Amino acid sequence: MTIEEVITVLAMQEEILQFGHFTNEDAWALGNLIVAEARKRGLDTAVEIRLNNGYTVFKYAGNSTNLNNEAWMDKMYATVRRVEKSTMLLYSELKKSEETLEDIGLDTREYSYMGGGFPIRVEEVGVIGVILVSNQNHFVNHDIIIRAVSRYLHVDEVPRIRAL
Repeated sequence: MTIEEVITVLAMQEEILQFGHFTNEDAWALGNLIVAEARKRGLDTAVEIRLNNGYTVFKYAGNSTNLNNEAWMDKMYATVRRVEKSTMLLYSELKKSEETLEDIGLDTREYSYMGGGFPIRVEEVGVIGVILVSNQNHFVNHDIIIRAVSRYLHVDEVPRIRAL
């Protein structure tokens, strides 16, 4: 896949995977689906779902995760909240433009564009929170989210990317 194709697929994912509503109960059910998707792949992850006000409505820390995973999720959360797009989409856009986080005004001590942060976008409302997965390659972190959100929303046909 070319970088342009990857960006198109990632933008389509965000357009398709929007919620009609999102409650704390939705966060619980979706969070458990994300953990189950990772386990199905034999992977151990850290998972968080945070609302834009910073409130964590779901959190799971696999046995091989640690405080470093939480630090990465803090950075991904800040990024998605700021730019209202997935960290994987931002990563791909910056790769295409040959820019860095600093070039767009984001300090790497506070922000990250590694895949694993995905916006919770409610139709006719906008981005209300962030889904976070850490502890794997950033393409895998992103794909775990996409598979689980697709399943949760009962969307069968969601385009997926291959690692660049």
